[in-house]
Amino acid sequence: MDKSCKRIIIGIDDTDSREGMCTTYLGALLIDELSDFCNPVGDPLLIRLNPTIPYKTRGNASVAMCFNCNEPEKLIGHVVSRISSLARMECENTNPGVVFIMEEDFGKAKPLLSEFFLHAVRDVISIEEAKSLAENLGLTFRAFKNGRGLIGALAACGAMLDKEWEHTYEFLTYRKTEACGTKRFVDSDSLFEADLRTYPGTWDSVDRFNELVVCVPRSPDPVLYGIRGNTRFAVEAAVAMVRSEEIERSCIYRTNQGTDMHLMHTQGVDDVLDMHSYMLEGTVATASHTIRGGHSIFILEDDSGKTIDCAAFEPTKNFREIIRKLIPGDRVIVYGSVMESTLNIEKIQIISLAQLVENRNPLCPSCGKRMKSAGTGQGYRCRKCATESLETQSLQVKRDLEAGFYEVPPCARRHLAKPLIRFRDSDASLFPGR
Repeated sequence: MDKSCKRIIIGIDDTDSREGMCTTYLGALLIDELSDFCNPVGDPLLIRLNPTIPYKTRGNASVAMCFNCNEPEKLIGHVVSRISSLARMECENTNPGVVFIMEEDFGKAKPLLSEFFLHAVRDVISIEEAKSLAENLGLTFRAFKNGRGLIGALAACGAMLDKEWEHTYEFLTYRKTEACGTKRFVDSDSLFEADLRTYPGTWDSVDRFNELVVCVPRSPDPVLYGIRGNTRFAVEAAVAMVRSEEIERSCIYRTNQGTDMHLMHTQGVDDVLDMHSYMLEGTVATASHTIRGGHSIFILEDDSGKTIDCAAFEPTKNFREIIRKLIPGDRVIVYGSVMESTLNIEKIQIISLAQLVENRNPLCPSCGKRMKSAGTGQGYRCRKCATESLETQSLQVKRDLEAGFYEVPPCARRHLAKPLIRFRDSDASLFPGR
């Protein structure tokens, strides 16, 4: 290797809009183009940020990549030019940011940017905070429009510098430019077959219960489909089985998707804030009720007596049936994000079930048959024996529910939410008896 070559990390965010473009596509394009005069180092990164941020365009993802390069100015100029020409600048909510970190700055940048990375996944960060950090570290960066993309760009750089975090992979394929905006062709049967043959190494390609394809987007962006999995080998094996329209390019990203990195432990409701995500333990205080739109909501009470609404929204489909079976007294841990003082449930652990008791007409002590009502306020009477009673009989009813973990279906899963199949692989102690 040329001794004049030095590593350069590039972080990019917020180049897309709801009408088109995709930051991961720009990353894939730049990897191909920069490879003409630079050498890629390691895996490119796809980093999902705080999923509750209202300014996000679609998936709130940033990207980072690393190169060995002896022409840093040429690299910087090319990247800035590509962002300027491809980012959807006409969109009010598209505010790109790009950060370049030279090898000599890795040491001083790593501790602060590693912390910033986790902060960006879990908390709310201001544009001013991001700009101040980049300036104080003396980094080369470019903020377009209001520069909100600097937040994700810095976070992605932090992830590249600090590789000690749980990761998965996504194999993303991209459409030819002339096909963008038209109906995608990805053969559904081939996706279900690929899922069957590579699961649980890959996951969330399809939703078998609801018979839906999950990995093909509906928005008018360049992504054709994306396969998520635990290893590069698994996603490559699945993609090899997929039949689709011709692709322009593809890229395998290392990512924090499917890791629950956004979730924080909290001791109680008093510590819960909007636009943050939590694991919160408590007791079901009310049975769920269904509101207009099909959303099911119950009240959870923590150990101090404070309460919060917990919701399984309509897109979670069959998961709502689990929530509807909860009764007061059930002990649970809810996992999810809080918006407008309501926790949007991504999965739930039922720790223990309360006893369900039903009051029934009493049995006749003489003939063993159930008595009939004798009239309002008059108790019960056996029609055969004329035996009378003023008391009902309380019976414990078997619950149609078991303790354990339950999750939303793949069609409703957030990018960062960890599927239970991945818990079973890495956290077997959470599934006693399985």
